[in-house]
Amino acid sequence: QVQLVESGGGLVQPGGSLRLSCAASGSRFTMYAMGWYRQAPGKERELVATITSGGDPNYADSVKGRFTISRDNAKNTVYLQMNSLKPDDTALYYCNARRQYANFDINIAWGQGTQVTVSS
Repeated sequence: QVQLVESGGGLVQPGGSLRLSCAASGSRFTMYAMGWYRQAPGKERELVATITSGGDPNYADSVKGRFTISRDNAKNTVYLQMNSLKPDDTALYYCNARRQYANFDINIAWGQGTQVTVSS
């Protein structure tokens, strides 16, 4: 069973930066598409960014140009570099792993979440 452990959250001022990390257990990390999602209080969980097993990224419009997702397969880790942070980015950030097939995805695991708070 795959376990995902996020780290790197915290309190940052508007305009600041944070880098989130998500370490995955097991030996099949290279098979997984990885993603970052977030959930703010009173709102539904939303996609932030994903990266395919081949390394192709995809971003929500709200974070394009500010956030960068990357993966290090040698370390079984996916990162989310967040720059120019805004108060609206405040949320609990979750890491996700899934297997992607031609016509469907299979969810593999969710992390426990790491809190990001953007406030002055």
